[in-house]
Amino acid sequence: MPHKRRDSILVFTIGVSTISLFIVLVLALNPPITNENLFWRKPLVGLVFSLICLFGIFAAFFPKQCSEASHFRKGENTFTFQSLSGTLEGHHPDCGKFSRHVIRTSNYMLCAACTGLCLGAFMALVGTACYFFGGWSFDEMRFPAVLFGIVEVVLGFFQLKFMGFVRLMLNVFFVLGAFLILVGIDGLTCSLLVDLFLVVVIVFWILTRMLLSQWDHSKICCSCQSPCEVRELRKNRV
Repeated sequence: MPHKRRDSILVFTIGVSTISLFIVLVLALNPPITNENLFWRKPLVGLVFSLICLFGIFAAFFPKQCSEASHFRKGENTFTFQSLSGTLEGHHPDCGKFSRHVIRTSNYMLCAACTGLCLGAFMALVGTACYFFGGWSFDEMRFPAVLFGIVEVVLGFFQLKFMGFVRLMLNVFFVLGAFLILVGIDGLTCSLLVDLFLVVVIVFWILTRMLLSQWDHSKICCSCQSPCEVRELRKNRV
């Protein structure tokens, strides 16, 4: 996708995400009065949100494409990416410019963001099972849950400013924040329509989060002066 078009889409998604977070706050402060008594409301919403979490986990373990200059290759026992500058585990170029994006161990290089999103999705799945299917309730904590969730989602959007373990934790908070907003608003409104609206909004937040990462990756490569085929390919696609 050309950079100018992607930047325009990013500005649009950031604007919509900001407005949607404001709408969530308004719903928490003034929840609509509903008389719905649908016994299948919670299981349905819980199932949809669970599918979103499962898809996120799958995407974190098996990202199909990490950049415009990389392609996916399956080895015998592991999944690796081969960029134009060499083969590496994970899905970031083996370049010091991306050191803020990864967590290195003795044998592995993990993407901090993907690892955090995956851990957050696992935790959200446990919470979903307890709340939407297990009858768990926190009546007195609905409004604080929404407020805390909004803060976590906003921090998740700013995870690009941080590195390593902090970046990982902010991505965990991003997923848990979306979960807290969903269960908090569900408890306040008991409305299937509002719940489905939030599910759509959460998907939009995830899209915005992905576009921010793509923008950050492109910005790093385009501002780099080191000789690199990946950087040249990205510049030629502007």
